[in-house]
Amino acid sequence: MEGRHDKARDVCESLLAGAGVSVGGAGPCDIHVHDERLWERLLRNRELGLAESYMDGWWDVAALDELAGLLLSSHIETAIRPTPALAFLAAKGAIQNRQTVGRSRRNARAHYDIGNELYERMLDKRMVYSCAYWHNATDLEAAQEAKLDLICRKLHLEPGLRLLDIGCGWGAFSEFAAQRYGVSVVGLTPAREQARVARQRCEGLPVEICEIDYREMIGQFDRITSIGMMEHVGPRNLPKFFATCDRLLAPGGLMLHHTIGSIESKNTTDRFFDKYIFPGGVVPSLVQISSAIEGRFVVDDLHSFGPDYDRTLMAWHANIEAAWSDLPDRYDERFRRMWRYYLLTSAGAFRVRDMQLWQFVMRRVGRDATYQSVR
Repeated sequence: MEGRHDKARDVCESLLAGAGVSVGGAGPCDIHVHDERLWERLLRNRELGLAESYMDGWWDVAALDELAGLLLSSHIETAIRPTPALAFLAAKGAIQNRQTVGRSRRNARAHYDIGNELYERMLDKRMVYSCAYWHNATDLEAAQEAKLDLICRKLHLEPGLRLLDIGCGWGAFSEFAAQRYGVSVVGLTPAREQARVARQRCEGLPVEICEIDYREMIGQFDRITSIGMMEHVGPRNLPKFFATCDRLLAPGGLMLHHTIGSIESKNTTDRFFDKYIFPGGVVPSLVQISSAIEGRFVVDDLHSFGPDYDRTLMAWHANIEAAWSDLPDRYDERFRRMWRYYLLTSAGAFRVRDMQLWQFVMRRVGRDATYQSVR
């Protein structure tokens, strides 16, 4: 048994050294191991093993965000061959549609209905759960308001227009667009807790919150938005998503899609994120998005500001760590370490540009005036 641990440790230490990480060192990215079973777990379960062993307290590191960036930049996971079990799961994920209407509803509730107490302490006062825009902002509140206003300006919102907010969350953008720009809004979310809070937030405004899947929507809208929604659609459903947008968008209408972007096309996601954070979610690539809109929509504007998500995630992490003692006991230490792993490894991914953040302004193929980009 000891010999097997030693062999696994030798292999993992060699891989970590290649990424500039040592075991037991004094650097911010050096890991400190508390359970020697870690090494076999890493070789057996790769990314999921790294995440779950952190959740279980088997290892620690001073700068988890920086460590994530180093590991992603070195592509260390490609040096560990997947076990047959991992290969089977990848193949299964590639052929299954995990974002059907029923599954999408369950997936959304698995993440967004875990308790508003967590999100209230982590997010800004409006509870905007997507990348902020830090162009001229110095704090999270200002950066999120700047993002909401940027979207309104990109869509040329004005009183009298009707807007569909697909994946409206807790109602922040629906409220903002109705208050500041005088539009009427229909917001969609399949998550009960989000819908409840969104209705309270938008009370008295020309906003209707519907607890339904986007595929179930009917009607016509001058503008359509999806903000942090496309990641939940799934690659095989992107053509259906844009066909639905086409059905719902009025003649001459504009739409804006704000999404995390992948630098390579995938049909499955990291097993940690799939199991613990966003079940069924897959971040789309430019190729997957452009293929899904081909012949139907044109992109009038593409705005990339992925590094802003690094800063947003670090602000969320600081907020939740500062307020952790105020949370109910059901958010135990393992959950805390899971949530910390989610936020900080995501920040590291955006920092090294392994992940992107895109805003697309689109409209139908046709003869329209030139679109003037807004920043």
